Amino acid sequence: MVEENLTPDNQPEETAAPAQPVVKVAPPESRFLFVDVAALRAKQLRRGARSRLAGMADPTAEPSADQPRKPERVAMEEVRQGLVIFDIPAVRPEPDGEDQ
Repeated sequence: MVEENLTPDNQPEETAAPAQPVVKVAPPESRFLFVDVAALRAKQLRRGARSRLAGMADPTAEPSADQPRKPERVAMEEVRQGLVIFDIPAVRPEPDGEDQ
């Protein structure tokens, strides 16, 4: 017989997922980079990622009137608030070779 961890009310103890720290970064200064980052984040949201905006953590809850509903708008707001971390790859130098 396996003994379960029970709370004082004789209910099974639930293990909660650890809360992830909120890391904020500066939004991109370039409009083009902003669009690229937001587009990639919107793609993640359409595939089932959870929103990082406050109050939208529950995907089944109806968003309030002041919160965006479409994944593209949610993604843009997340980028604007600095909730999406992005990395800019380094530019590779041109090879020094003769054209043949």
